[in-house]
Amino acid sequence: MKAERDLTDLVTRLKNAAGGNLLSVILYGSAATEEFHAGHSDLNVLCVMRSLGRNDLGKLHAASAWWAKKGHPTPLFFTHSELHDSADIFAIELLDIKAAHRILHGEDVVASLYVPMDLHRLHVERELRNNTLRLRQHYLMHPADSRKTLELMISSISTFAALFRHALIALGDNPPPTKRGAVDRLGSILGFDSSPFHTIFEIREGHKRERDVDVRATFEAYLDGVVKVTEEMDRRLVTPPANK
Repeated sequence: MKAERDLTDLVTRLKNAAGGNLLSVILYGSAATEEFHAGHSDLNVLCVMRSLGRNDLGKLHAASAWWAKKGHPTPLFFTHSELHDSADIFAIELLDIKAAHRILHGEDVVASLYVPMDLHRLHVERELRNNTLRLRQHYLMHPADSRKTLELMISSISTFAALFRHALIALGDNPPPTKRGAVDRLGSILGFDSSPFHTIFEIREGHKRERDVDVRATFEAYLDGVVKVTEEMDRRLVTPPANK
């Protein structure tokens, strides 16, 4: 399998370049789950180092450039202390990595990460609002272009599915393991139609043809669902004022 060969080659290149400075190489995201699809899923890699000074970065250049030329996202590089210190501002991302990751080299440095859930809640609210605004902004540029509207939904659905999963976590729920399951569960709790999200998943995965979709109606329902989640989460997760 090409993905596995690429990952093996990357680890070898990183080990040769960094030596003992390389603590861990971790695969995360959909590639570390059963929802990986070779056609559209990224190979996301986190590298944890002892140090990341200028000389250290220079040594990592060749391996990182090779990986990027393969069409993969550039690896994320953290020192061990930075990783732990970042849990407050990357609450969503690090909680996802803790939940689904595979160790390619070294030790499992994410298993012991502490993610403050009060900051996670705020992160979820902020990201839902920001991505709702972006969805509207992008649609405004080409409101009559069905192809671009469909591309907008396809490109944004992974982000919203991930945020819907974290919305369930923020509500104290235990999310289903799949993106579809998380969307359905949140739709049931908050009262929005999850069917447009299924439609976009099916198109993205090649199970439904684009010409068989009413793009305008699908986007209207898609946007309505996103707005519903954003507004409901803002209302349900509001923090009561402290007693004076």
